[in-house]
Amino acid sequence: MLKMKKKISERTIERLSIYRRYLKEIQAQGKSRVYSHELAKVVSGTAAQVRRDLMEVGCNGCSSKGYEVESLIIEIGDLLDCSEVENVALVGVGNLGRAVLGFFSGKKENFDIVAAFDSNPDKCGRIICGRRCYHMDDLQEVFQKNRISTAILAVPVEEAEKVAKTLVEAGVRAILNFAPTHLTVNNDVFIHTLDMTMELEKTIFFSRQNLNLKEG
Repeated sequence: MLKMKKKISERTIERLSIYRRYLKEIQAQGKSRVYSHELAKVVSGTAAQVRRDLMEVGCNGCSSKGYEVESLIIEIGDLLDCSEVENVALVGVGNLGRAVLGFFSGKKENFDIVAAFDSNPDKCGRIICGRRCYHMDDLQEVFQKNRISTAILAVPVEEAEKVAKTLVEAGVRAILNFAPTHLTVNNDVFIHTLDMTMELEKTIFFSRQNLNLKEG
């Protein structure tokens, strides 16, 4: 189960995940200690923000010695990870869905994409990027059998709302949504939408802004 002593904001959880990924990278390079200003760089934040984030997991560093990398990885893991591997499903095995499966294929995480789903009969029954693809008609049965409560939604925007409701009916409690649309489902279900068009437009805007600053 998730170790949660008090409510923590989504942004804090996001930063903690990024910190841990960076910590694992520098640990593999042989580094045993890290400073708050180093972690601040990877989230474009401040050292003060990093210290507040790490206090959420009970970690207090030393201004002269920093934080122990291994201890931080363990403490963040105690907060973010479940005691058992979380089973996840992917719905929509188009180009984006395949890319998601390929990205996580072979990675050792605290979650596992155990099944994929699509409405195209040509994809169903096949092994795609190491995961069996089922027809949407089998969704309820497969979810119950594998105790799946988290799903990744990678379907066309016109199908997203209908599929999301199907997922909720199957017992899903959280959805990572790649369709650029607002999903109106049960308020008890956590929805996180990754709108790549918006993210790219934001990136281009700041690219132009930085260029204007240099030229000015």
